[in-house]
Amino acid sequence: MPPSTESRAETAQLQQPRPPAEPPILEVRDLVKHYPLTQGVLFKKQVGAVKAVDGVTFDLRPGETLGIVGESGCGKSTVARMLVNLERPTSGEIRYQGEDITRLSGRAMKAVRRDIQMVFQDPYTSLNPRMTVGDIVGEPYEIHPEAAPKGERRRRVQDLLEVVGLNPEHINRYPHQFSGGQRQRIGIARGLALRPRIIVADEPVSALDVSVQAQVVNLLESLQAEFSLSYVFIAHDLSIVRHISDRVGVMYLGRIVETGTDTEIYDHPTHPYTQALLSAVPVPDPAARAHRERILLAGDVPSPANPPSGCRFRTRCWKAQERCALELPPLEVPPWFRDAEPRTAGHPSACHFAEEKHVVPEGS
Repeated sequence: MPPSTESRAETAQLQQPRPPAEPPILEVRDLVKHYPLTQGVLFKKQVGAVKAVDGVTFDLRPGETLGIVGESGCGKSTVARMLVNLERPTSGEIRYQGEDITRLSGRAMKAVRRDIQMVFQDPYTSLNPRMTVGDIVGEPYEIHPEAAPKGERRRRVQDLLEVVGLNPEHINRYPHQFSGGQRQRIGIARGLALRPRIIVADEPVSALDVSVQAQVVNLLESLQAEFSLSYVFIAHDLSIVRHISDRVGVMYLGRIVETGTDTEIYDHPTHPYTQALLSAVPVPDPAARAHRERILLAGDVPSPANPPSGCRFRTRCWKAQERCALELPPLEVPPWFRDAEPRTAGHPSACHFAEEKHVVPEGS
């Protein structure tokens, strides 16, 4: 279980994120989730589908944080639920250490769940109000009794509470006796109980105050180094995603439209949607803010039940042409990137007319 404070500090120095060249621990290929739309009461007939996720592909390497960012309704939380098998994909693959977990039986998936845990968005509804904190954090040991002998579980739960910054003596308290930030720490402790390798964090700070958000993000970063964790970090706050992520995927209406390192996405965005999102990020320096172009998108996000043909962003894009309605742009490195300088060696963007646009970095 969690070592002492001194040994944890030593471990944090030794267990740094591994080189990005290491093979992925998680591979997602062409992930699709469609929810059927039906009519009728006695005889239901499918008349369409809500295309919540429609062909998402990405990799996650050991010790890495992959941030997935986008507007509400873009499908990022659906992706999170499929990664932990709370939702079954319509098609596609999710490979953990080379094995497609979408095809596993219930018993085989139970073993995989020890390695892939989830931290939920709402710290108020994700904790059972009738259970004590000790029972909540220790519940994984009831489901996986082989993970901890019965006589050691109380001590392990107390150790976990201490690791996430809570008083281990509060083990018999109930969730309503804690603040929102403390409740989210309880959820994180529960996710750590089985010593997973991957944690899927579905907007874990969106319901918290700004000052508490920073504390929880810093906690996640320290835990990553201490326990050699890989994160899939889902959020709509671009500032938080940049702070914690090594790579970023930008989602729009069920698809990833741009992906790259945090520097590539934030300092050299090429997709119009990414550029519009970044133009809305607050910049504290008035001089820098005065020189930054604000991009206002026209119209509303289309319905995922009836997405536009071709490029899904074309109905709100100022670059849209006839080709955009006819052809779905592939997620690939734009051709002009191939001859660019090494500092902008290229990252994939799903746009027929992708071009680099300088964005004033936050805090400039």
